[in-house]
Amino acid sequence: MKLTQWITAIVLLLLVAAAVVGLIKTRELPAANDEAGTSAKASGRKIAAAPQHGLVDQRPLQTARRMGAMAGTTEEQILARQAEKLGDHEVDLSFFDALRTAQLNPPPLSPEAKTIAARKAKSEQAVEEDQENLALITRKLASAPASQKDNLQDQLDVAKAQADLDQDELDDASGELEQAGGDPQSKIKRLQAEHESSDHNAAAVGSAVNPHEADYQARTLLSVFRAWQALREKKAELEAAREETVEKVAYLLKKHNDLAAQVEKDKENREAAKQQAKGFAAGNKAANREESKASAQAALTTLKQYTLDQKNLADRGRRLQDEEDLNDVYATWIALVETRERTALHHLIEAILWILLTLLAVYIADRLIEHLFTGMSAENKRVDTLRTVVKFAAQAVGLVVILFIVFGMPTQTTTVLGLAGAGLTVAMKDFIVAFFGWFVLMGRNGIRVGDWVEINGVGGEVLEVGLLKTVLLETGSWTDAGHPTGRRVSFVNSFAIEGHFFNFTTSGQWMWDELQILIPSGQDPYPIIDGIQKLVERETAVNAAKAEAEWQEATAKYRVQAISAVPGINVRPTAAGIEVHVRYITRANERHESRKRLYEAVVDMMHGRHEHVPA
Repeated sequence: MKLTQWITAIVLLLLVAAAVVGLIKTRELPAANDEAGTSAKASGRKIAAAPQHGLVDQRPLQTARRMGAMAGTTEEQILARQAEKLGDHEVDLSFFDALRTAQLNPPPLSPEAKTIAARKAKSEQAVEEDQENLALITRKLASAPASQKDNLQDQLDVAKAQADLDQDELDDASGELEQAGGDPQSKIKRLQAEHESSDHNAAAVGSAVNPHEADYQARTLLSVFRAWQALREKKAELEAAREETVEKVAYLLKKHNDLAAQVEKDKENREAAKQQAKGFAAGNKAANREESKASAQAALTTLKQYTLDQKNLADRGRRLQDEEDLNDVYATWIALVETRERTALHHLIEAILWILLTLLAVYIADRLIEHLFTGMSAENKRVDTLRTVVKFAAQAVGLVVILFIVFGMPTQTTTVLGLAGAGLTVAMKDFIVAFFGWFVLMGRNGIRVGDWVEINGVGGEVLEVGLLKTVLLETGSWTDAGHPTGRRVSFVNSFAIEGHFFNFTTSGQWMWDELQILIPSGQDPYPIIDGIQKLVERETAVNAAKAEAEWQEATAKYRVQAISAVPGINVRPTAAGIEVHVRYITRANERHESRKRLYEAVVDMMHGRHEHVPA
């Protein structure tokens, strides 16, 4: 083989070996990663503060719902519900934590915010007074006599209108104070209400799942590649969600540790405040009542602060646990997706391996065809065309197999094949007719290389009978067949079916040739004519017998009258003398040699009679 053929074979074998190795590597499913769901404390990550998103970070629930919409299998849907439950619980705790923080740490008010706050306080007081007034009038109306009910009803209507007006003023003041940044609690409560109402509008589990994921066990290259790509995208989304939980765990862990350290630091002060509170509860009297009241208020405030710190610490511990559990859920989910992704990769490599094996088989078949037909080329001139047809058939079979591996069998096989066949028939009508015309030309009554034929008015010697076209070396009409013009003429093989052709040769390539002899006036023509006829019959007797035998064999099945190859002679008188035309049979490739030999014999005969032979 040539160097390029060796290189092609080696490359195909290396690719097959690489595919086999990849198939073995991806055959065993990976074990579940028990370390995937560990908390951020054992992960070795650097603890950094997570960025805050508004007053309350609702990302855990939002991310869980987004991942839940991508859950395809039953196992994934179970994990999605667990993640959404954990995310919802963590966000609820975040709201409670944010409300306590806003209550204990009110923001500093600007002069404008202070004015709005005073107006809000006044509106709140007015609303309280309105409620008390409404309650009082309502009680009076219930117990008043009939003569006073109309008056009290009018007072009640006026009080309700006044209460509505004061409530509107309170709402306006609350909105302005919230916009000025002086009332974060109202904004948190509004966000909490929106969060609770969003449960009814949450996306359903599995509503956005990629339909190609289910094809991860398919055997076709295109389907399994799409499944592998979809699983990789889902894995990337889950890893991003898990990264988000890791950052949140680190942030909550830092806050939890800081608050725990602060609580531990204030442990002695807390114990002192508890003892002081017990003293007040036991009825100890102080020297100064005002001082006693102030001390009691301070002790109460300190105890409330410690109580809130303990609640915050407990809530942050629960939030931390929720985030760690959420991290475990995402890690388990990622392991499931990785398992299916590995299976898809295994089938993808398997499909590629089959394609490579098909290519290798086609290449080996091509080499074998070349080897088998090499020794036959000298024996049969049609071997080149037959070799081309066999190689084309092998390559076509390989192409069909590769297409089935890539796309699979069509679901509507009959319909698809029918439409495809009709479309190809219309689009490739000339090629199809030419292809079948080649079989006609290769038949018993077809043409062969070296035949003298006439196709569509063009005569010549056949140089090539290809799969789609026939090539002639133009030689003009049959009478000038020995003098080619040098032009190559190609015809699409459809002429064998849609048209007709003339073949002037049989297996012996016989043809009729003609001698023309002029006998001058004054000569006796009969002896010369008789001598010429006998001479031509004697010289062409062997060829005539062979030609008659071949013609008889070729026409026997058609039951036609036997064809004679005996030379014929025609005599025509002219002003210059007698013209003698003698037609005889000869081989096409011996035409000029036979004519020369016959002319020499006629000249010798006429010279032997001392007759004058004209030029």
